[in-house]
Amino acid sequence: MSSIQRYHVGPRLSEIVVHNNTVYLAGQVAESLEKTTKGQADEVLASIDHLLSEVGSDKQKLLSVTIYLADMADYDAMNEAWSAWVHPGQTPARATVEARLADPRYKVEMSVIAAL
Repeated sequence: MSSIQRYHVGPRLSEIVVHNNTVYLAGQVAESLEKTTKGQADEVLASIDHLLSEVGSDKQKLLSVTIYLADMADYDAMNEAWSAWVHPGQTPARATVEARLADPRYKVEMSVIAAL
């Protein structure tokens, strides 16, 4: 029986959960809410890098990413950050949807599943 490891456990969520050599990240949002969509996406992607490295994984091991945009008009700006960040040839399965996010100042949120 495999164990479940949780990191940065809070009252509502764990920032990272590892189970069966799979890493699950909670939805990541920018801390700097005054930034543009690209700026927030850059910040979110840096956070994903940091969290994955904390458990011994990285963006080359991405399995799936769900991207939530407050406005699909920001799709190209988000993709500018994404394309500069994602490892060529190691792109994950991905979905991008428009959604009302928890704070109206959030422009982008990303949820990640990766291999360990």
